[in-house]
Amino acid sequence: MRCTRFADCARRPGRRWLAIEHVYRIQERSPETWILWIHASSIARFEQSYRDVANHVKILGRKDPKANILKLVHDWLRDRKNGSWLLVLDNVDDVHLSQETGSVDPGVQGTSVDNGIVQPMSAYLPYSQHGSILITSRTKGIASKLVEERDIIVVEPMAQSHALALFKKKLGSLYDGSNAGELAAALEYMPLAIIQSAAYIKPRAPRYSMRQYLDDFRKSDSNKSSLLKYEGGQLRRDWQAKNSIIITWQISFEYVRREWPLAADLLSLMSFFDRQGIPDFLVRNRAQAGGGCGSGCGSQSQSQSQSQHQRHRHLDWSQEREDGKESSENSLSDSNEDDGFEHDVQVLRDYSFISCDTDQTFEMHALVQLAMRKWLEANEQLEKWKQQYIRSLSAAFPSGEYENWASCQALFPHAKSAIAQRPKAEGPLSEWASLMYNAASYAWRKGDAVEAVQLSRRALDVRKKILGPEHKGTLTSMGMVGLAYGLGGQWKEAEKLQVQEMETTKRVLGEEHPDTLTSMANLASTYRKQGRWKEAEELEVRVMQTTKRVLGEEHPDTLTSMANLASTYWNQGRWKEAEELKIEVMEIMERVLG
Repeated sequence: MRCTRFADCARRPGRRWLAIEHVYRIQERSPETWILWIHASSIARFEQSYRDVANHVKILGRKDPKANILKLVHDWLRDRKNGSWLLVLDNVDDVHLSQETGSVDPGVQGTSVDNGIVQPMSAYLPYSQHGSILITSRTKGIASKLVEERDIIVVEPMAQSHALALFKKKLGSLYDGSNAGELAAALEYMPLAIIQSAAYIKPRAPRYSMRQYLDDFRKSDSNKSSLLKYEGGQLRRDWQAKNSIIITWQISFEYVRREWPLAADLLSLMSFFDRQGIPDFLVRNRAQAGGGCGSGCGSQSQSQSQSQHQRHRHLDWSQEREDGKESSENSLSDSNEDDGFEHDVQVLRDYSFISCDTDQTFEMHALVQLAMRKWLEANEQLEKWKQQYIRSLSAAFPSGEYENWASCQALFPHAKSAIAQRPKAEGPLSEWASLMYNAASYAWRKGDAVEAVQLSRRALDVRKKILGPEHKGTLTSMGMVGLAYGLGGQWKEAEKLQVQEMETTKRVLGEEHPDTLTSMANLASTYRKQGRWKEAEELEVRVMQTTKRVLGEEHPDTLTSMANLASTYWNQGRWKEAEELKIEVMEIMERVLG
């Protein structure tokens, strides 16, 4: 039978275990078969493994300094009298191994010279009737250059049951079934991460447990990184390979960075987003990250969010539509750039760094994101890519009006991820505050008080620091925090902020300024919701009278103030006054709107 080649491509670590299991089964069925394990993570390791094979089987001529060891082993494998064999080519992730003959120079890594002819390393993988080759790789693209597409076996992510079985095998009596599932999920069912965690837990028992590891792992990114850098757990692993999953991923990233720099840029940017639903239109512009962001960055975004705030501060049933921000979802006009982006995406998919959720969104493992951010931090690039992430997301996240909810919903998880990615420079920090503000606006309108408070507080803190306590942007943020507190029934906190906002806008902008009237109306709403009718009525009368005088009786804000006052009358049982105002509002609306 002619030599068969199979490639084992894993979407997550674990392919080596399948190869080892296959080797054991071959040995059981056919003890006389040679099992030859070739470490192929680099050209040097490939050559050394071939040299080890030559020494082990005692190939004649191997000690000649001028001998081509690769050809000697190749020829030995092709000789039927040497018996049947299985060659395991493990961890083939170096593109130079599959270079075509003639496409490289003698000095290029990944080639050898045979009788004056340049040969790629793959040329020394023989075809014969008595042998088979099993190739393991994270990269389907490289595997497809060594075997037929039909012979590639994709290893799917580890199932929970298998992950728990691996934990049980590694921990023995220390295995805790009540916490194993939760820890396996936190480690994303990655075999190497599971083995690594077990190796960390076992020597620390009984003073350390699976529950403690899980709690430590969840505390912070710094804790995750420290735990995932732990070396240990695999006695049979290649001595040059790393047992730490975070270092393993970073080594792979270094390789991608050397071979495909733009793909590495893309991965750098993606590492800041929420792990799921990463929109392609937000990561296409990764090449712009090199340009710093000066103090003027984000001024347009900030002014837009301030004007947007005026509308959703205007109480319960006033819904004006605005144009909002232009969509960032325009495709690149240059087809070459588009092709380049798709190529970079394919590289990252081949290396299992990312996968596709849909045709327009990507997914990235949380542990890979952490590894990439730690690499960026170590190489002093974290802030640059963080700024690019904030810039793209801030420009794309619209105000929280109802007509923008579809966009807001898709981007909201990424905005929440941005909470932990506060930039240092003032310009990007201003953009970050605008992002927090718009996300808070959406959360408030959706009725999520906890998220609205969390996001709006951050926007207020930054704007107060950058713009000062009396700046219009700071005051609009203050109003947003007040609304968020009110949504959650935190009336005392809401009232305190709204009184402060109202008094400051009066002093800075004047009593008849729209922002001042809005702050008065919001405070009146807080009083009304607490049943403090007299205080609410006093403010609502002043708002109604001023808006009538300044804006006219047919202006939407005037009608809103009249309706709110009518509601206050109604809740006090003053039916006649409430009825008169509601009829007046209805008649004006019929006259104006038809």
